[in-house]
Amino acid sequence: MINREWHLQSRPVGWPKPEDFALVEAEVPEPGEGQVLVRNAYLSVDPYMRGRMSAAKSYAAPFGLGEVMQGGAVGEVVASRAEGIAVGDHVLHFLGWREYAVLDARSAVKVDAAAAPLSTYLGVLGMTGLTAYAGLLRTASFKEGDSVFVSGAAGAVGSQVGQIAKLKGASRVIGSAGSDEKVKLLVEEYGFDAAFNYRNGSVAEQLRAAAPDGVDVYFDNVGGDHLEAAIGQLNRDGRIAVCGMISVYNNTEPAPGPKNLARLIQTRGRIEGFLVGDHYDLQPQFVSEVGPWVASGRLKYRETVVEGIENNVEAFLGVLRGDNTGKMIVKL
Repeated sequence: MINREWHLQSRPVGWPKPEDFALVEAEVPEPGEGQVLVRNAYLSVDPYMRGRMSAAKSYAAPFGLGEVMQGGAVGEVVASRAEGIAVGDHVLHFLGWREYAVLDARSAVKVDAAAAPLSTYLGVLGMTGLTAYAGLLRTASFKEGDSVFVSGAAGAVGSQVGQIAKLKGASRVIGSAGSDEKVKLLVEEYGFDAAFNYRNGSVAEQLRAAAPDGVDVYFDNVGGDHLEAAIGQLNRDGRIAVCGMISVYNNTEPAPGPKNLARLIQTRGRIEGFLVGDHYDLQPQFVSEVGPWVASGRLKYRETVVEGIENNVEAFLGVLRGDNTGKMIVKL
């Protein structure tokens, strides 16, 4: 069998370009003892992957040049030499960006295709969902009655943050997004109390209008002017959870920091970054609480699905541009 897989050909400078990547054909290897062969059904593309394309030291090792890249994937086991995983089982793993993957069984997580669509295990019931849950409830120490501002609120993580906050008793939830259509989605479908299009004017001014009484929690997916605006509206003992800063990922020069950090002294505010990998202990609690919300329709989700592995790079670039509503998924 022939496997198609994406290799990183050169390290992007600024915005990644299609020529930084190559779709390569390779033979599908046989699984060894304790391994399984998975035919991937859905692949995940996520903003954090941009950091792994750089050689700069970070929390995850960079992708190797001329080597197949990695990412979340879910698929069907087509060959197994491991106890506990049989042909026909569906598993979640992190050898995406390819059609077939051979992996150690211990790094595969069995998922139930009958309980939920396979793609949801990459999004609302997967890593992005746990990111929203842990960041809001643990890092930001959300409590009932808090006012919450979420940037990038129509994305996979942000949309879930806002809805979880509402389900947990937030007094007010505000979101920012990059189009009027997404703003409408946030209010009419996801139940946000207010939302604004950051392309329509000053983020600080729009946030002040949407949150006249300030915010207690800011969940940051964007950075830049959104972070500065949130600090400006932060209430006493306010908390900021930094999940991502997509506005600066493709910068070739260091981005200026917020000019109003001194306000944290006045508000006794706190900024804390986090990685979902530090919070996998919450996974059982997350599944037991969020799973029923999804099943009952109380927590809604959207997916932007791109067909074909040949379009994997374009789907990834679409995430960086903000083309997606909800989780960006590549269907093979």
